[in-house]
Amino acid sequence: MVLCNTCLVKAYLMWHLAGQRIGSGLLGKSRRIRAKHFENVTYRKINTSSAKKTVMPAWVIDRYGDNSTLRFTKESMFPIIHYPNEVMIKVHASSLNPIDISMRNGYGAAALQVRRDPLHIKAAGSEFPLILGRDVSGVVMETGLDVSYFKPGDEVWAALPPWKQGTLAEFVVASANEIAHKPKTLSHSQAAALPYVALTTWSALVNNGGLRDNNCKGKRVLILGGSGGIGTFAIQLLKSWGAHVTTTCSENAFSLLKDLGADHTINYKTPSLEKELKDLKMFDFILDNVGGRTEDWALNLLKPWSGATYVTLVTPFMLNTDRLGIADGIVKSGITLGSKILKHLRRGVHYRWAIFTPSGPTLDEVTELVDKQKIRPVVEQVFSFSQVPKAFLKLESGHARGKTVIDGTKGYLY
Repeated sequence: MVLCNTCLVKAYLMWHLAGQRIGSGLLGKSRRIRAKHFENVTYRKINTSSAKKTVMPAWVIDRYGDNSTLRFTKESMFPIIHYPNEVMIKVHASSLNPIDISMRNGYGAAALQVRRDPLHIKAAGSEFPLILGRDVSGVVMETGLDVSYFKPGDEVWAALPPWKQGTLAEFVVASANEIAHKPKTLSHSQAAALPYVALTTWSALVNNGGLRDNNCKGKRVLILGGSGGIGTFAIQLLKSWGAHVTTTCSENAFSLLKDLGADHTINYKTPSLEKELKDLKMFDFILDNVGGRTEDWALNLLKPWSGATYVTLVTPFMLNTDRLGIADGIVKSGITLGSKILKHLRRGVHYRWAIFTPSGPTLDEVTELVDKQKIRPVVEQVFSFSQVPKAFLKLESGHARGKTVIDGTKGYLY
């Protein structure tokens, strides 16, 4: 039993690490149906990747380290469409996530480099100069030959996987299965605040936690760490599905989270936090954005033998691969996860890890929720493109109240 679980865990982690290039023909039934509307569209004759355009403005790093490693250049290599299912996007806005700080510092470098260069053909450091940034909201400039669901001029949004060049640049190339049409009700700066946190939350609640709009009503959910990008999105998504949401945060975030729909807020700094949570009715689901020693007591807050689930977004997978290498890191992570699953299953609760998973079809669903005003972006501060280092420092200072956004139409781009 333990061996089978470990094998499944290893396969699961390898699937996330390797990713998949899915052709536009596999984008889902709804996309194929809506693509028919574009069959007779005359595509604009545009070629942004000609020899005349070989460089672009971008923020890059040439080595891993602190904020001093960020460097602005007007001569970053212009991205090229290599596959028929790819799309080139003109970046109008992007946003920062904690993963950007982690990647700047070198977190996950070993695992991500294997994804970029699986045959180990390139020399060490071939990922540099590396462009950070996962979120993008912008306009399609050019499409690959197999792309029919998107056309030049479409406003789109996406969150790109961490092994690809990022969005703190003038242009970026993404796979068609990673992008979706931007919500009509949002500006680019607003839209850029959502994709990464939306997809990470969806991975935790839906893909790993099994929650959906048809089974969430009345369920008691605890969100540990509710004031950041993931927490603020999760609160709104769960409330739109009818759940009862309790969340921990600092006291000065109470009004924000209650405005988003949270039913009960608890100050995480209170010495009696564990006791206050235990005094409440037990929970059906816990989303942990905090990690650390939280696992030592938080799983005791779940209803045993009722299908209750604990999902954490703080996992040791990348740290293990950085420290032990890819093979040993995967084995170590698989054993750790498998043992925890079995340990907590014996106590009648489910234990899961979740990570960000890029998905255009999922963003299609989020677009519908946004345009129906079920979800709104929470933007704490907007920086111009020339202020990217300052934006990193803001995020790194902690105590986020929503997202830090980069407006690509202001600063060095123009």
